[in-house]
Amino acid sequence: MYADPKRIRDNRVTIRLDDYEHALIKALANYQGDQPATLVRELLMREAASVLGAEHSVLQQQA
Repeated sequence: MYADPKRIRDNRVTIRLDDYEHALIKALANYQGDQPATLVRELLMREAASVLGAEHSVLQQQA
C-alpha cells in the first residue's frame, strides 16, 4: 500500500509526435538510458516547474 494513494501514476496524457520528434525523443532516451515516457514526463515536469517559478518571480516583482 502506498503512503499517499494520489502519488500512484495512473493518469494518462496523450500527445502526438511526428516521426522526427519521436526519433529525437527516442534518441535522447536511449542516450540517457531511460524509457521515452519517463524522459517526456521528466521534461514536462521540469518545464512546468520552470513556468510556475517564472510566474511566481514575476508576481513578486510586481508586488
